[in-house]
Amino acid sequence: MTKRVAILISGGGSNMMSLVTAMDDDGFDAKPVLVLANNADAGGIAKARAKGIATAVVDHRPFKGDRAAFEAVLHETIAKHQPDILCLAGFMRVLTAGFIDKWDGKMLNIHPSLLPKYTGLHTHQRAIDAGDKKAGCSVHVVTAKLDDGPLLGQAEVPVLADDTAETLAARVLIEEHKLYPAALQAFVKNGG
Repeated sequence: MTKRVAILISGGGSNMMSLVTAMDDDGFDAKPVLVLANNADAGGIAKARAKGIATAVVDHRPFKGDRAAFEAVLHETIAKHQPDILCLAGFMRVLTAGFIDKWDGKMLNIHPSLLPKYTGLHTHQRAIDAGDKKAGCSVHVVTAKLDDGPLLGQAEVPVLADDTAETLAARVLIEEHKLYPAALQAFVKNGG
């Protein structure tokens, strides 16, 4: 059975596009049914529309101070498309346990560090500042604890002596675009 995937973004959607492109393959038992952004300026929305994928925007700003109301509208909007799996692909909102519990075991995230190192933001600079010899990215099942949950895969890149956060991020992003589709495909094949 082909799994229905909703992808949540906040920006340009490069990881979303890597997932969508991978799902175009006949051997991939999943298809994108929705790309949702939390702001109307997210460049990934136009990219998804160009691919013929349903899109939606649930702007978080009108809900300032009422996360529960934002998440209720978010859940309602997603549920209309009946996805089996949610993929967070640069969705820059922290979701509460109340929302995550509705998608328990069915929500994936890509994070730009070798978890459990460097949860949260500024991961590349933190790896450089710590003198790490390697950095990378991780795909995990989302739990109520930030950037936690069972790991589905990781990819490593070396930290070079002259790296900046930007140069390291660019190399990690190349690996993200490979890792996330592979992890989603494995998740689907394993009954996810």
